[in-house]
This record gives sequence, structure tokens and C-alpha cells, in this order.
Amino acid sequence: SAAAFEVEWDIQPIEPLLLQARVVEGFGRGSAVLGIPTANLSPDDLGESLNELPTGIYFGWGTVNGSELYKCVASIGWNPHFQNDKKTVEPYIVHTFDESFYGQEMKLMLCGRLRGEAPFSSLEALIAAIRRDIELSVEELDKDTYQTLKTDEFWSRPALPVAEASPEAE
Repeated sequence: SAAAFEVEWDIQPIEPLLLQARVVEGFGRGSAVLGIPTANLSPDDLGESLNELPTGIYFGWGTVNGSELYKCVASIGWNPHFQNDKKTVEPYIVHTFDESFYGQEMKLMLCGRLRGEAPFSSLEALIAAIRRDIELSVEELDKDTYQTLKTDEFWSRPALPVAEASPEAE
């Protein structure tokens, strides 16, 4: 029988969060500690919108330097397990890359929320939850609701030095 998870999932579609930022060096934990390499979006590029982004674990679509669209899972927040003092946006791209993409621009459209952030009793429990986050995200993104977002005009926007939280926030 599967071990009980320490979190509960409550999958909800959201008004898409559109983020455009360069990938910067993070805490180096994604690959090293978790075996799940995450990109870290530049807080400078995200600017004020970073403060307004609601914390949690999300899923959506992403590109790196205008690449094809990849399924993504992203954590927005403080990573309670690691007690960070900085709020971060850390997408995991469901794709194997041959090399790192520090400094490259990522466009991220988060269109659903999986769960809130949570502290875990162990690294194993955290990893189990993240693996489940990824499975659920892949399943959700196969649904028509989310497939249609792949043709959104957001993907053809020019490279920006600053990310936007949402079009209304002008």
C-alpha cells in the first residue's frame, strides 16, 4: 500500500499567472538534495509582482528562450521545509535538458493550483509529495482546458526585462 502523504491536494484551475524572467542560480538544492532540478526565476525580473503572487504549488506551461512548450510544476513561496527567508518562484520543467539554462529567459504560465505550501517531517515525505505534484500536473495539463492555453498570445510576446503578474495590473 502507498505510504500516506503528509499533504492534501485540492486541484483548482486559476486565472493564469504569467511570469517572464531569467533563470538564476538558486539554493542548489533541487538537483543535489531532491533529485528534482528546478529553475529559479530572477526576483529582480519578477519585481514587485513577486510579493503579490499567492504561495502554493502550481502547474502550467513553460518555455526556455522560446523553446517548445513544456509541462511545468512550480513552487511559489518560502519553501517551509527549508525555512527560506526569501520568497521564490521555482519551476520544475517536465523534460530532461542536456545542459543548465542559467541566464536564459523563461516564460511561465501557471494555470492551476495543486496545494498549499507545507513543512514536511522528512526529506522523503517532501520528495514523495513533489513526485505526486508532477504526476498530477502532467494529468491535468493533458485536459482540453489547459491544452488550449498553448496557443495563447503570451508565448509570442517579446523578451521582457520585467515580468508581469497579470495584464490587468498595468
